[in-house]
Amino acid sequence: MTIVWSIAGTDSGGGAGLSADQRAADAFGVHLCPVVAAVTAQHSRAVRHVEAMPVELLDAQLQALAEDMPPRVIKTGLLAGPAQLACVARWVDRLRRERDVALVVDPVLGSSTGASFADETMLLAYRDELLPRATAITPNLREARRLVAGAGTDDGAPALARGLQRLGPATVCITGGDEPSPDGRVRDWLASPRASGWLAAPRIATEHTHGTGCTFATSKAAALALGFPAEDAAVLAKMATAGALRRSYAAGSGAGPVRADAGFITEPQLLPTLSWDETLDEARRAGRRTAAPLGLYAIVDSAERIEQVLAAGIRTLQLRIKTPATPDAAWQARLQEQIRRSIQACRSAGATLFINDHWALAIELGADGVHLGQEDLAALGPRGRAALQSSGLALGISSHSLWELARARSLAPRYIACGPVWPTLTKAMPWQAQGLDNLGWWCAMAGAPVVAIGGILSPGQVGQAAQCGADGVCLVRVLGDDPASTVPGLHDAWQRGRASPVPPAGWPHPSLSEAD
Repeated sequence: MTIVWSIAGTDSGGGAGLSADQRAADAFGVHLCPVVAAVTAQHSRAVRHVEAMPVELLDAQLQALAEDMPPRVIKTGLLAGPAQLACVARWVDRLRRERDVALVVDPVLGSSTGASFADETMLLAYRDELLPRATAITPNLREARRLVAGAGTDDGAPALARGLQRLGPATVCITGGDEPSPDGRVRDWLASPRASGWLAAPRIATEHTHGTGCTFATSKAAALALGFPAEDAAVLAKMATAGALRRSYAAGSGAGPVRADAGFITEPQLLPTLSWDETLDEARRAGRRTAAPLGLYAIVDSAERIEQVLAAGIRTLQLRIKTPATPDAAWQARLQEQIRRSIQACRSAGATLFINDHWALAIELGADGVHLGQEDLAALGPRGRAALQSSGLALGISSHSLWELARARSLAPRYIACGPVWPTLTKAMPWQAQGLDNLGWWCAMAGAPVVAIGGILSPGQVGQAAQCGADGVCLVRVLGDDPASTVPGLHDAWQRGRASPVPPAGWPHPSLSEAD
């Protein structure tokens, strides 16, 4: 099994610390090595005593594990003293001389009941020793302010995250469970190399919240250990923590422990949204829904091909004409004519037409919808996305990873494309094939219709995608030169797949490695 070390404190009440870490690791199916850095005497209402583990004994634990059970990821929790923190830093360096080891820091600077675990000397040790070595850090807002020297009480999570990143960790996730949420949503600020935004999900109504920070950090460490990139790991940690809150219980007269469980991975209501920037983009309208699925979905590059595919019986189409490096007036005129002609042809046939990329022209010329990639949507900015949503165009959004799925959900689109399902040569991309397992997970969890795209070259693949629950299957090369001869077989495969029982969703797999 994949090995994660948790270097943290014990909790005699069984709620937080290594107790919570163990439950989170079990939920992810990784093996946790619990390394005791501190011992606490506490119950559900208060921490009575904290004792740092002698450095010699902490070092001996790490030495023993390094000989036989080296970690893929190390997670730290309560360390209780600068000497213990320095010991951990030395071991991170030693292990990294032999292998890649990620470090997730949960800076436990105080307890939820009010006890403080860190003075200025400890804060300085974090800044000088641990944060420069950290892969990711998961503080709450109060902890972030204490760690960022000079931070004011009015500094928001995005600014604090930038301050923490300057200290070393590439990924910062500032958890917001302790902060007020007037709209009933808990928001965590994620700042990472590939994406930054608010991870938001409905607040779980419970007073039993002991161990949420430990659960989040260990879940993130476990997801990284399983090969998920940092952004996907944050989505999974958010889900696992929400699931743990749903299963929390009383174990004393105060706040009881949260209980992480593997079932979180197939609970659609736990999947968060991710905003596109600091402005907290939220869905402004309900996603478009139609009684009929999109079905066979042809992606073509000309009005002539639109007319050919319509004649073969396809009723969902996308016109994808890429912009050249130096578009001139003549190209712009040809583009408008191609879009105008395609719209007319689809209207006459009672078909739905999505325009790829050129959303302003799609609005101007009266197309049914537009399909945009995530980079294009991010480039629009808040005003552009608001204008797009208010236009009434049906919106299709590409997604290749869990964080892109979470971000697409925030705009309540007509559909979310999952791809590439199979390896594709249509365009170069860093993403690994999603496979039927990820497609099935997307369909079960997205909360919006899902379209399968990428590497679909046979009727059998169309049927497999349909059986996963896809609302549509994108067809490019499989249409061939004569769609009239290929479409009937593709349609039969689609119908058979839709009529088959949908397999239950399991765990998704990473579609992008951290190295990418």
